[in-house]
Amino acid sequence: MITYKAEVFDNAKYALGEGPYYDPRYGRLSWVDILDNCLWTLSADGEKRNFDLGQPIGAAIPRKHSEGFLLAAADGLYSYENGKARLAKDLRKVYKPYWRSNDAKADPRGRIFFGASVRDDKYEAEGALYSYDASLRIGDVDSLVTCMQPDTKIANGMAWSADQKKFYFSDSLEHAVFVYDYDVETGNISDRKVLFTVENGVPDGMCIDSEDNLYLAVWGGSRVEKRSGQTGELLAVIETMAEHTTSCCFGGEQMKTLFITSSGDGLNGEFDGCIFKCELDVKGVAPDYAKI
Repeated sequence: MITYKAEVFDNAKYALGEGPYYDPRYGRLSWVDILDNCLWTLSADGEKRNFDLGQPIGAAIPRKHSEGFLLAAADGLYSYENGKARLAKDLRKVYKPYWRSNDAKADPRGRIFFGASVRDDKYEAEGALYSYDASLRIGDVDSLVTCMQPDTKIANGMAWSADQKKFYFSDSLEHAVFVYDYDVETGNISDRKVLFTVENGVPDGMCIDSEDNLYLAVWGGSRVEKRSGQTGELLAVIETMAEHTTSCCFGGEQMKTLFITSSGDGLNGEFDGCIFKCELDVKGVAPDYAKI
């Protein structure tokens, strides 16, 4: 098994850095700090900006037809553009009052898959995985939110196989990554199976490379695990200098740089909460973009 060591990319300390995306259209890296209510962007020219939504942002997905983002927040899905956010889908009738959005991604057709989890640990862990297809809106008839996987603990990382026939999903407190059959035409998932389980840490955010291998951030494990998307076999480990690694994405000009976010909340380590990078010998894939 191969072991890599990630290096610090951004030494700022984020309370709960999450949801990194690299958009090759603009050479832009983005991520969120859930606890600080912020979307962060780092442009190709090195300019770093942030946007405070005023509520927790679980993830920010680059949009298909603009330089903006789809923000999965505490009370809804928001369309963000040029420093302004507008509510695109109210989730207050979907979520319990103490829920918020967690990880979110667009599927290959631009549908939005997003997870719900509790806002803090005074509540027992619960939630669900949902999808929202903005293209189904007709006139004043709103698109429906569909529950894809009920009774999750902490809905987290997501990825789709290159042939668009498999969907991968990590539920943190199930300590497992699941694989489903996926229908790209309908967006439906079915036939859930455990692909692999995680020890010595908790499965968190996830991405996939061009060879259908998964990269899973392990909360409490100071690492990202590279796993076979076919068998779940552990193929490599990318070590970080942060206790709580949270998510990862591929980026850079060659799409061979793995960017890794982490959480510094309640920790005092020198690099807890920093963003890391690791150069790998395999290409990642560009993200799917949200249509909204």
